[in-house]
Amino acid sequence: MIARNTVRELLGPFEVILSDSDIDRLLVYLALLLRWNQKINLTSIRTPEECITRHFGESLFLASAVPLRGRLLDIGSGAGFPGLALNLLTPDLEVVLLEPVAKKRAFLKEVARTCGMSSVRVMGNRFEEFSKQEEPHSFDMVTARAVGGLESLIPAAGRLLKAEGDLCLWVGSQQVEEIGKMDTEFRWLESVPIPLSQERKILVGKTRRHE
Repeated sequence: MIARNTVRELLGPFEVILSDSDIDRLLVYLALLLRWNQKINLTSIRTPEECITRHFGESLFLASAVPLRGRLLDIGSGAGFPGLALNLLTPDLEVVLLEPVAKKRAFLKEVARTCGMSSVRVMGNRFEEFSKQEEPHSFDMVTARAVGGLESLIPAAGRLLKAEGDLCLWVGSQQVEEIGKMDTEFRWLESVPIPLSQERKILVGKTRRHE
């Protein structure tokens, strides 16, 4: 298995500082990911090093753009990026993972159980249903990485966010331009280029609504 110092070096470009215990939990998560990925399609990335940079690094890089706080909803969690990875960095962050695929939900629950992530909840709802059923303005943050249908996702996320809540999107440069032209209730901050990537960026929108 990868050494702690190697993990720190791989995460260096993403401005992530983890304790030894944080890294140990990351390595447990990584081992589960690689093992489960042999049976179900969690990620197309196969090497441990690239999983650390592309998945953990890109997810944890959000902490350099906005404070991680309160209650977070992660849409289409898949293998747990970014939502589950962010709980590694901020264990008291209350995270709700939305993942409609049962096998992926089983993986997310196994990681949360094994790594002692007591503030993580895994749900099978599709976002379209969840956004209509959940209490309005009940989240401080909403995250979505490599998720389509942003035209409908963005306004639905706005309904769930508290005043000055953050919608955090992992998108390409072209999508940043397209989102900027949309008529939304968000005030978009300047997009942040993701290290080691030519196209991918993190785009954060703050709700304009005041409660």
